[in-house]
Amino acid sequence: MSRNIQDVLKECESRLSGVDSPRLSAELLAAHALGCSRLTLNLERGRVLGDGEYAALQALIDRREAGEPVAYILGTREFYGLDFTVSPAVLIPRPETEHIVEAVETSFPKDQPFRFADLGTGSGILAVTIARLFPMARGVAVDISLDALAVAKVNVRTHNVSDRLELIQADFTSGPVAGMFDLVVSNPPYVSEPEFAAASHEVTGFEPTGALVSGPDGLDHIRAMLPGVAAMLKPGGRLFMEIGYDQAKMVIDIVIDKYPEFEEVGVQKDLSGRDRVIFARKK
Repeated sequence: MSRNIQDVLKECESRLSGVDSPRLSAELLAAHALGCSRLTLNLERGRVLGDGEYAALQALIDRREAGEPVAYILGTREFYGLDFTVSPAVLIPRPETEHIVEAVETSFPKDQPFRFADLGTGSGILAVTIARLFPMARGVAVDISLDALAVAKVNVRTHNVSDRLELIQADFTSGPVAGMFDLVVSNPPYVSEPEFAAASHEVTGFEPTGALVSGPDGLDHIRAMLPGVAAMLKPGGRLFMEIGYDQAKMVIDIVIDKYPEFEEVGVQKDLSGRDRVIFARKK
């Protein structure tokens, strides 16, 4: 039986009706299976698929139909215009995290040398992107998970920043040397246990729980991290940290009440108008 791309895409989209963005998922997986771009896919809709191509695509659709995220199936995800390797050992990069990079870009000149730390680096998206954008910057990327650091190592090498970015296995309360950094960035676990219990299977069934969940109110990791951040930063150093949309007041209150060494404490909203990035400056 002959099957052209157009008919196969319709079939795949129908199979994926129970997941988010079925058409986009079908096109991304088809392009991957056929070894072409989505543009080529749409320009060659009349091309007939070989039996091997069709079988390869159906195997990918099986995985997506079961809820596996497209990023894990493809093994890659774009972040801030760069392609990053991902695996189930790390969170899938999300657009909201790009606001941290934007905040850093507005705070540091591109030609300024500075030292930074990325706490809970995961796949390394923040650390690698900052190193790419700031050729004079040097940094460390910290994670407790060796599996996550293995993914980060691939991305560090892919984007040619190995000479300026060191990977360290440590938790939030140890690792980098105190008083050494001009900048600390972090996308820590901040999902509360009740939120996680109510999340979709695509999240709970595939993404690493330890990189998402942080106690009853979602703030356990942030509370544990802040003493180290306060020690790590030089005077004048800056913190940019992602939070949940409803956590800004709680986190700001913690910083102001317990860490008088910080000033200019506030929150930046994301494109949806939700609180997303906590910022602070060490006096």
